[in-house]
Amino acid sequence: MSNYTVPGIDQNSVKQIIDGLQERLTDYNDLHLILKHVHWNVVGANFIAVHEMIDPQIDLVRGFADEVAERISTLGGEPIGTPAGHIQDRKPLEYPKNKANTQDHLKQVNDLYTQVIEGVRESMGEVGELDSVTEDIYIAHAAELEKFQWFVRAHLDDGTGNIA
Repeated sequence: MSNYTVPGIDQNSVKQIIDGLQERLTDYNDLHLILKHVHWNVVGANFIAVHEMIDPQIDLVRGFADEVAERISTLGGEPIGTPAGHIQDRKPLEYPKNKANTQDHLKQVNDLYTQVIEGVRESMGEVGELDSVTEDIYIAHAAELEKFQWFVRAHLDDGTGNIA
């Protein structure tokens, strides 16, 4: 880590902020790869709707990873984007399915979004008083991820507001 950060944030706080950003970076890298995996392996009813719904999500999550990595650098840190760097200090997001029908994939994707959104919201809470710029990044990411999860859940809704 550099000996500098953005003005107005002390070195102790910046370490905490960077650690949270790194967690989000690794989640986003995992998530966009898993979503691409789903895109390639989804079959069955509503295939094309799900297949095409996922690509914009992949692109936006890749952008989230880039934005978070650049924020780490701005704060004087070193974003770790290599697979080995991701495995060292955390358990990667898991996805058990390969080729499967749309409903099975969407149920897994829904669970995955829950996990990632909970992480974003946790990081958002931790950074709130330390750095409003990073908090704003998390807020924007949470809004989009929650919207994506709504898209997924709309496919799973049984018509009464319950996930089938």
